Amino acid sequence: MVDIRSQYLRLKPEIDAGISTVIESTAFIKGPAVKAFREELAAYLNVPFVIPCANGTDALQVALMALNLQPGDEVITTNFTFISTVEVLVLLRLKPVLVDVDPQTFNIDPDKIQEAITPKTKAIIPVHLFGQPADMDRIGEIAAAHNLYIIEDNAQSLGSRFTSSNGSSVMAGTIGNIGTTSFFPTKPLACYGDGGALITSDPHLAETMEMIINHGAKVKYYHDIIGVNSRLDTIQAAILRVNLKNLDDYIARRRKAADYYNNRLSPNSHIRIPEVFEKGIHIYHQYTLLINPDLRDSVQIKLKEQGIPSMVYYPVPLSMQKAFAFAGYREGDFPITEKLCKSVLSLPIHTEMDEEQLDLICTKLLNILNHE
Repeated sequence: MVDIRSQYLRLKPEIDAGISTVIESTAFIKGPAVKAFREELAAYLNVPFVIPCANGTDALQVALMALNLQPGDEVITTNFTFISTVEVLVLLRLKPVLVDVDPQTFNIDPDKIQEAITPKTKAIIPVHLFGQPADMDRIGEIAAAHNLYIIEDNAQSLGSRFTSSNGSSVMAGTIGNIGTTSFFPTKPLACYGDGGALITSDPHLAETMEMIINHGAKVKYYHDIIGVNSRLDTIQAAILRVNLKNLDDYIARRRKAADYYNNRLSPNSHIRIPEVFEKGIHIYHQYTLLINPDLRDSVQIKLKEQGIPSMVYYPVPLSMQKAFAFAGYREGDFPITEKLCKSVLSLPIHTEMDEEQLDLICTKLLNILNHE
């Protein structure tokens, strides 16, 4: 699905040099590379504050902690996402309120957000899924009208952009009160282990989150608030500095591969290619098709038999996960999400794909579909 090895080999001298510098300096925790990376990422995103942390899940938890939400407060988010988005809410004794998604983009439906608001609602977590932003104009209007916080889960879309109704173009993850992201090895901006970051323009939130990730301390051994231990490893920061310099090239390569897929696959009546939100730039963290649910599983099996990997993101709605049975959701409550879980299929997409690989994947898939 993602060829990390080939990407590494292409950039090996620079990445190895960065790692070697960290090892030789023995500055493994909070070393110079971490400071340099946070400044470079802030410049890339055009925001004043980036706070690196240990992973994307921690980023979400720290963001919620920084907003001082209280047990029982409600947070609205999407039912069609990875578990971490909701997991942290439960761990902090907040109440996740799941809503359905837009059937075209798979991102959270602002109309459903509006319907779900109660006096206990305190925040919205839109997830910029698969590489493109949610409708932040509408979400921002709803949040402003009800005095709600916005935490952007941007783990899959760092580098994508959103063009608002006033014509301004901004980076996804920089629009709400706090943005969060992940540097997991398969992400658009990736390291070779775990890593994450928080993004904000609010100096008070930035200071609070900085303290939270450092055991609640501003000064060592003086702990003003309850925090956690969540640091970005210096070696990972060194790797991220190289990948950040290449991020725009990575995005261009992914978009080129997606264009090839679109041109080859769009004529087939059995599938629907990804739809691009008119206000966003899709960076294709995943290239996700919709296939007739009666065919999807058999198509995936036949692709595997012919050596073509594929993935289902996600096979089960959060509302139907055993871990969230306590929430009382039932099958049928989220018709769009439930249909997507039976229809989506993601094909390989990464920075190292060439036309020969793309042609092989498309030819195999089309042959399978034409015989179904």
